[in-house]
Amino acid sequence: MDESVSLDDFSQPPTPLQRFGADVRRVRLGRKLTQKQLGKAAGYSESYISQVESGSLPASEKFAKGCDLAFGTNGLFEGLLKRMGEGDHPSWFVPYLNLERRASRILDYSPNLVAGILQTERYAQEVFRTAHPKEDAEVIEGRVAARLRRRAIFEQPKPPELWVILHEGCLRTLVGGNEVMAEQLDHLTAAATSPGIDLQVLPFSAGAAAEHLMPYIMLTFDDRDAALYSEGPRGGRVYDSARTVAWGLDNYDRLRANALSLGKSMDLIKTLSKELRA
Repeated sequence: MDESVSLDDFSQPPTPLQRFGADVRRVRLGRKLTQKQLGKAAGYSESYISQVESGSLPASEKFAKGCDLAFGTNGLFEGLLKRMGEGDHPSWFVPYLNLERRASRILDYSPNLVAGILQTERYAQEVFRTAHPKEDAEVIEGRVAARLRRRAIFEQPKPPELWVILHEGCLRTLVGGNEVMAEQLDHLTAAATSPGIDLQVLPFSAGAAAEHLMPYIMLTFDDRDAALYSEGPRGGRVYDSARTVAWGLDNYDRLRANALSLGKSMDLIKTLSKELRA
């Protein structure tokens, strides 16, 4: 039985994810395809199709392309997904997103909050609600969905390598309560088991090793030089000058040198999670 829903089934205004899923369902039914048939054509399971159509799972770029191929819609769903992602992000973040999708390696340093690309849904909701207390719930949900969609880069045929250094302070900052924080820490340990993801913790004992650094991200590419992305009070910016890139890479090497080893980092995160659940 087809358990998908349409826009008419939502008692509240639909989120961007729900709108995208409803569009997929509408075209699928118009083409007289079952969820199983669409899944086979797009390379995904029937369960995945159901979750995307209900708006409970972010669609990947690969899935959007698969829909266009199965439906013969000539890039329609790929374009919808891209515009949806850009619309829920600040305009100054879009240039970074376009680079992130093409990067071969991502080096992230996060001293205050867990890196966005590794945040769980509930952690991200709390972050956005706190940062934008006057925004409507559906706007917050759109921002959260857009953040979760960034994970789709790991479903690419050649996903980027991700190296994240988290300051111990962001692991001990209680975001959303014990349960939400423990779930976030468990997600980090699970993510670190992926072949292309490495995660280190910069401990308090490292002292002033990173006190002068704002959060920043380095991107490297197969076909061009690297770029650095950093945020400030008025938004973010991408830098690609040789001098700035060299500074970013040198400082990242120093951060890695002062951080706990990969194994000890995982041990600390697991210990903190157990303490929260105790």
